[in-house]
Amino acid sequence: MLIGLVADTHVPYEVPALPPQVKEVLRGVDLILHGGDIYALSVLDELGEIAPVLSARGNGDVKLPEDPRLKLAHRITVDGFTLGLAHAVEYPELEWYPLEKSMRRYFGGRVDIVVYGDSHVPLAEECKGVVVVNPGSPSLPWGLRKLGTVGMLRVEAGVVEARIIDLATGNDLSRLTRKRTPP
Repeated sequence: MLIGLVADTHVPYEVPALPPQVKEVLRGVDLILHGGDIYALSVLDELGEIAPVLSARGNGDVKLPEDPRLKLAHRITVDGFTLGLAHAVEYPELEWYPLEKSMRRYFGGRVDIVVYGDSHVPLAEECKGVVVVNPGSPSLPWGLRKLGTVGMLRVEAGVVEARIIDLATGNDLSRLTRKRTPP
C-alpha cells in the first residue's frame, strides 16, 4: 500500500491554500494520513479527491466539528503492520517521556509505525524497532513560510519504506527502508 503523509497545513489561517505540488506528489496513493493542524475540514475534502483521508486532531483543530476522518489518534493495520497516527508525539525521545509512553498514550500500546506532525520538522528514522515518520509541513517547514515537504510510506511484503519529499525540487530529502517481519 502506498500512503501519502501530510501534516501542519494550517489552511487558511497561516497560508491561504494547499500548495498545488502536494496534490501532484500525492497523486496515485491509496490512502492519505494527515498529522494534524489542518485548521479547516476543507483540506481533508481536497485531499479526499486523491484518496481516502484520516487525520489526527492537532492542537489547532480543537474547534473543528466532529468528523469521522478526524480523531485524536488513529490505529490501523496495513499489510500486517500496525500504524499509529497522532499529532504531538514526543519525539525525539525525552528521558522522562520515551517513545513507548507516547505509543501507550495515543495507540494503547506498541505499534510498528508512528506517523505524527506538530514540529514542522521532517524526519524518517527507526527508534527501538519502530519506524517514526514526520512529513514536516508543505507550507510552513521548520516554521518558515516557504514550500516544504510531504512524506510517502510504502508498506508491503514485509517492507516499510518511508520517504520525505522536498516539494520545491521533487527530490527525496531522506529515505528509510526496513525489512521486518510483521508481528
